[in-house]
Amino acid sequence: MPHDHHHHHALPETGDRRVLWAVMVNIALTVAQIVAGVFSGSLAMIADAIHNLSDALSLVIAFVARRIARRPADADMTFGYGRAEVVAALVNYTTLIVIALYLVAEGIGRLFNPVEIEGWIVVMVAGIAFVVDAVTALLIMRLSRDSVNMRAAFLHNLADALGSVAVIVAGVLIILYDWRLIDPILTLLIAAYILWHSIIGLRPVIRILMLASPDDPPLEDVLRALEAMPGVDSIHHVHLWRMQEHEISLDSHVVLDGTIAADDLRRSLRQMLTDRFGIHHGMIEMETPENRCPDPARIGH
Repeated sequence: MPHDHHHHHALPETGDRRVLWAVMVNIALTVAQIVAGVFSGSLAMIADAIHNLSDALSLVIAFVARRIARRPADADMTFGYGRAEVVAALVNYTTLIVIALYLVAEGIGRLFNPVEIEGWIVVMVAGIAFVVDAVTALLIMRLSRDSVNMRAAFLHNLADALGSVAVIVAGVLIILYDWRLIDPILTLLIAAYILWHSIIGLRPVIRILMLASPDDPPLEDVLRALEAMPGVDSIHHVHLWRMQEHEISLDSHVVLDGTIAADDLRRSLRQMLTDRFGIHHGMIEMETPENRCPDPARIGH
């Protein structure tokens, strides 16, 4: 146990440093790409730069949310600040969707009105951008495995790395064949990729904010386990939800069958929930058959 405690405190600071480095690298790259995009006339390059700026902003939001989420509960936020990361993920995914729709509109406009593009500038700057995007993605990849917040920021950077590859391809085709339509075509493909991943990423974020029951453990499994415990007559008014991404809470009313004392049963129920399902938080309200809720719903109130 002591090892876990120290590990929990050491890792956030390391992660914070990685996020700060990623922010600085992305801001420098954004400036370089916008200048190159304007001089070369490449929409895909400017699209990539705008997306890169959103990467830097998404990382700033992710960084601030990480710091806020570690604050303890207080009189203002009695459940604590853990959901700051979920809110940050919502903001970042929404921003990605807006950017993707903007790129679609711009790309369609360029399909009907292709412009002169300097292929060599595009290829060189996009090559640098790819290296920076890949390094940034690697910096935060480990953090993204355990946090919906960092996953959204990671997706920003991964999409940018792919965008840079697309821009390089466009620049090469423009140099070799003067095929200017490839620029808006690849812009539309980048936008489609961003939209697809953002919509997928939004689902778990919205489910947490809407207090939906988690996919794991399934609610029915938890209910069956509770009802099978010795001393339990029935269960009702059950709520199962995620307090934060990795913290599940349960609220339920338990009707005693009279064979086990209320305090002993509550203790054994809590132990079972912890051991079998990793549920450490919640409230179990005990009722006798005489004082049970009238016409209770098994799930919800």
